[in-house]
Amino acid sequence: MIKHLLLFLLFFINFLSLGQSPVEKNGNLSVQGNMIVNEKGIPVSLAGCSLFWSNTGWGGAKFYNKDVVKWLKKDWRATIIRAAMGVEAKTGYLDDPSNKERVETVVEAAIENGMYVLIDWHSHHAEKYTGEAIEFFKGMAEKYGENPNVIYEIYNEPLEVSWSKTVKPYAEKVIKEIRKIDPDNLIIVGTPNWSQDVDSAAGNPVTGYKNIAYTLHFYAASHKDFLMKKAQYAIDKGLPLFVTEWGTVKANGHGKVDYESTEKWMEFLCKNKLSHCNWAINNKHEGASALKHKTSATGNWKDSDLTPSGIFVRAIIRGWKERCNKSN
Repeated sequence: MIKHLLLFLLFFINFLSLGQSPVEKNGNLSVQGNMIVNEKGIPVSLAGCSLFWSNTGWGGAKFYNKDVVKWLKKDWRATIIRAAMGVEAKTGYLDDPSNKERVETVVEAAIENGMYVLIDWHSHHAEKYTGEAIEFFKGMAEKYGENPNVIYEIYNEPLEVSWSKTVKPYAEKVIKEIRKIDPDNLIIVGTPNWSQDVDSAAGNPVTGYKNIAYTLHFYAASHKDFLMKKAQYAIDKGLPLFVTEWGTVKANGHGKVDYESTEKWMEFLCKNKLSHCNWAINNKHEGASALKHKTSATGNWKDSDLTPSGIFVRAIIRGWKERCNKSN
């Protein structure tokens, strides 16, 4: 009798969880050792998409709308979306403040749909605009910091600069100001060399603040075992990683899908319980785009609207939970 009752309770709990959103299931994310965990202390691996640069006139801004966010949650089963706000590049945030409004639209749609959302300072030279970054993230923290959905990505891809002399000091200044307003939401820090040198951060991480993780980026056709080994080294040293951007093609966004390398990377992400966002929900003529050139910017996409990368990535995201359950 007791056994049957326990089985019924387990079934009932699982039944209730089916209707829960990703944020309802996991709540506030935090860092424990080299893992990102949910509010119950269980490691979490989110799977979703990155939007393209938000810059006015670059073609990706039209996808910064609530219909796209809703469709990615419903059809792709994405648990996270990344709003890649262009900063210093032409028609980015520093030139055109309307980029911020696009980000807010995505953040609010993610909150409405119970998804996690990366607020990405999409810059290659963020240390040159530290004051502007602080002002922006203080505003985001004041407006959205009470929502467990929100994750701050404070530096997309530093270039060939020093971690200890350039990236880390910038990060410490921005983190300090965010933490005055939002004491606990996850903050992701970029790493040198297009967010590949996670080993540099592993030897000298940011201290004095909780819930700090570090960015790893890869493009499957360009980045293979050498970068995987570097990432594993950082993880083994205790560094919590978050793959805020990855692609199925070459690092320049072009070329054909490298299915074999992508599968190896997915195995690596599952094994290490890493969260990830694929680049990119856009219809630009390039291999990394998930959508064909004239595809609508309101969701409701059919398979015929997707590029080879889009078809492959959608299948990965839709089956992420099952894939990782099998590999662990």
